[in-house]
Amino acid sequence: MSKVIAHSFFSEFDINLFKAGKHYRLYEKFGSHITTVDGVEGTYFAVWAPSAKSVSVIGDFNFWVEGEHQLNVRWDESGIWEGFVPGAGKGNVYKYKIHSHHNDIKTEKADPYARRCEHPPKTASVVWDDQYDWQDAQWMKNRKKNNAIDAPFSVYEVHLGSWKKRVEENRSLSYTELADELVSYVKEMNFTHVELMPIMEYPYDPSWGYQLTGYFAPTSRFGYPEEFKLLVDKLHQNEIGIILDWVPSHFPEDAHGLGYFDGTHLYEHPDKRKGYHPDWKSLIFNYGRNEVKSFLISNAIFWLDQYHADGLRVDAVASMLFLDYSREDGEWEPNMFGGRENLEAIAFMKELNEEVYASFPDVQTIAEESTSFPMVSKPTYLGGLGFGMKWMMGWMHDTLQYIAKEPVYRKHHQNDLTFSMTYAFTENFMLPLSHDEVVYGKRSIIGRMPGDEWQQFANLRLLYSYMFTHPGTNLLFMGAEFGQREEWSFQQSLDWHLLQYDYHNGIKTLITDLNSLYKNNPALYEQQFSASGFEWISYDDHENSVITYIRKGNKEEDSLIIACNFTPVPRTDYRLGLPNQGELVQIFNSDDKKYGGSGVSNGEAIKIENLDWNHRSNSVEITIPPLGAVVFAIRK
Repeated sequence: MSKVIAHSFFSEFDINLFKAGKHYRLYEKFGSHITTVDGVEGTYFAVWAPSAKSVSVIGDFNFWVEGEHQLNVRWDESGIWEGFVPGAGKGNVYKYKIHSHHNDIKTEKADPYARRCEHPPKTASVVWDDQYDWQDAQWMKNRKKNNAIDAPFSVYEVHLGSWKKRVEENRSLSYTELADELVSYVKEMNFTHVELMPIMEYPYDPSWGYQLTGYFAPTSRFGYPEEFKLLVDKLHQNEIGIILDWVPSHFPEDAHGLGYFDGTHLYEHPDKRKGYHPDWKSLIFNYGRNEVKSFLISNAIFWLDQYHADGLRVDAVASMLFLDYSREDGEWEPNMFGGRENLEAIAFMKELNEEVYASFPDVQTIAEESTSFPMVSKPTYLGGLGFGMKWMMGWMHDTLQYIAKEPVYRKHHQNDLTFSMTYAFTENFMLPLSHDEVVYGKRSIIGRMPGDEWQQFANLRLLYSYMFTHPGTNLLFMGAEFGQREEWSFQQSLDWHLLQYDYHNGIKTLITDLNSLYKNNPALYEQQFSASGFEWISYDDHENSVITYIRKGNKEEDSLIIACNFTPVPRTDYRLGLPNQGELVQIFNSDDKKYGGSGVSNGEAIKIENLDWNHRSNSVEITIPPLGAVVFAIRK
């Protein structure tokens, strides 16, 4: 094999954009690219290492010998090393051997832009050609209406390694197998989207994918990059969107990763108060460095561009926003204005969202953010961070705390249940019951429900019914849709055998029907982020632990009436005030026998009377089942 031939994918324009932090397609230039130069087939390599005195590509094609294929440093002080290695091609394994000016340090690093990585615990990069013939043109054409804020958005959160396993072979499903089994299951359950916990390459299984080393490579645990594209394609062909968890907040210290890349703090902030995360024992990106900003935004764009992702759920946004996050006094330094906000990270997030929505206006970015930081999901031109949605952590915490109480005590805590409506429209909220709520001793969702077995499942049906009729979009972690009893473990498959039992199968049927109810009733999604889409009928019936409310769409006739009873006592002849005359027709009942309920129901249409109640001129008497929720349409 010949030595390195001088070759470049970079124009002067590319270099200037990179140095200014404005190049958002760096994956087209950096990394390894199979190509032909002067009729010779080989691979072009490019890496950023400004403090290096030399950079060599070492791999199985040169017996891992340093200096055999030494890259050339560009003359423009960009810190880019590049070159063409004849004969190197698809499947070759490699790293960069970097000799630093700083203390003569030598590092061996995986390629930050590699499209494929070795299967952990191996750590090298793999030259790869991930070309794929996409078949999702119709989905991509129609995606705008599927991802709009006035469209249904119900998300099934999945950890690919533990969703389902081949027990006899003690292995997880491959991307190809998931393209059949996961896709058909999600379609059956009527979810509109799947969210995958991070699938970018990561070395340590217990991190669940949140400690990344291969930002541009889908993990090799489940197959090849093009097989992951097949999974995305199959989802789209079945009209299911895909959201990817994305982690720009921190990265691990593994020797082959981004840390101390060229013998200096290249990707991480050099000040430990900003560059080291005490909770996760990991490094924090230097958001003020232009080239790092280009790396991260290019990575976000990469998954939307190359893998047709429909959205990014951005992990740990709160940890990026605040300089004192998880730090004691003296462990952080205020910003230039004396505040605790990380101004560089805030500017980065705004630029990220501006570029994502400029290039892909029909996707969503979703912030996992748990503080009261204002305007997270408002446009940047209004002063917001520019995310499309934000997780409603307050709703999650208060609701789970309320529903865990024995029903006899709930009348004293009704404010926990109703408080969310005081701020529900300050952001575009997604209601999450995520993986974080079923680990670390918190118990499963069904495990938090009080009472005997019947009451536990009735409470769970009530919780989900309230969730799906509350304003906002929805997210449910895998297993919760059929009442998984054990806490989630990344090492084990979900307990699919539970579906042989009526109560668990009833929960699965309930979620299927709630998704259908949500998708087929504009009142539940057209104004899900607007105060005009919600109206209380009564929130103060503490004694009966009952709440009643109206959900509204763009048309008055689409309005739905919802009543929830948080006690095991049926509420018969329960009167509620209504704005219009006509008839109430029950269209959903969480106490239906097919869900495992007792079957207390309203039966035929109920005539609305011209009788004042709840400060309204009309009213009606209904039955609210024990630990149940009912949904009515109004027919004139």
